[in-house]
Amino acid sequence: MSATMENVFAWDGEPSASEKKNKQKAEVQLFNGRNLDGWYTFIKGKGKNNDPDKVFTVQNGMIRISGEEFGCITTIDEFENYKLVVEFKWGDLTYSPRADKARDSGLLLHSVGEDGASSQTWMYSIECQIIEGGTGDFIVVGDGSKNFSLTCPVAAEKQEGSYLFQPSGNTVTINNGRINWFGRDPEWKDTKGFRGAKDIEKPVGKWNKIECIVKGKEISIFLNGTLVNQAVDVLPQKGRIQIQSEGAEIFFKRVSVNSL
Repeated sequence: MSATMENVFAWDGEPSASEKKNKQKAEVQLFNGRNLDGWYTFIKGKGKNNDPDKVFTVQNGMIRISGEEFGCITTIDEFENYKLVVEFKWGDLTYSPRADKARDSGLLLHSVGEDGASSQTWMYSIECQIIEGGTGDFIVVGDGSKNFSLTCPVAAEKQEGSYLFQPSGNTVTINNGRINWFGRDPEWKDTKGFRGAKDIEKPVGKWNKIECIVKGKEISIFLNGTLVNQAVDVLPQKGRIQIQSEGAEIFFKRVSVNSL
C-alpha cells in the first residue's frame, strides 16, 4: 500500500504513519541521557557554568540535582508553542535552609533577561512549581511589572492569601505571587514529606510526569495525566526553560519538547 493510500485508510483518531513520523521529527530531547549538552548552569553567588560542588550532574541516565545550592540549569535555546514533558522523582537528601521544609524545585518557562535577575538566582519567568503538596502551582517570577503576568480562572475564595485554579471561575490577572493548583490542601504546611488529601503527585521515590502545554498566550499543566492548572493569558510568551535547585535532591529521566 502506498503512503498516500495508507493515510486515506487510517482510522479516525489514530495518527497515520506520516503523522507519527512528523511527530517524531518535531520532538526534541532536551536531555540526551549522557550529559548536559544544550544547557548551562547558574548558581547563586557563583554565576554561570561554575559548579565545583557538582550540584548538577548526570548519573545512570538521569539528571541529578543535589539541591545543596540554589541555582538552575538553563536551556541555551528559547522555545515557544510547545509541549514540555518532564519525568521526575524526589531523592532523599535535603539541605539548609530547607532541610526540614517541603521538597522544592520548579520548571521556569518563558525565562527571559539576565541570569540571576530574580533573587540573584533565576531569570524572570513563569514558574510551574514542583513542591511537595503544590506541584502544578503557577508562580510569577518577575519584576512586578505588567511584562510578567498570569491570567487564570480561579475560585471565589482565596487559599491562605493565594488564588486557587477553578476552570469555571472568573479570571484574575496577577503580576506577582501564585495561583495554586485546584486540589492544593488548605492545610498545606511547608514541612518535609507533606502529603495532601487530594495530591496527584506520587510519593517520594516514585516517578511523576509533568506536561506543560504552551500554545500562544496559554499554558496548561498536567500532572500524571490530570489537568491541575491553566493560564489563559501569560506574559512573556516565549523564552528559555530552567530547572531549579532549591534545597532538595531531585532526579529527571526525561525532558523533551514537541513543537505545536
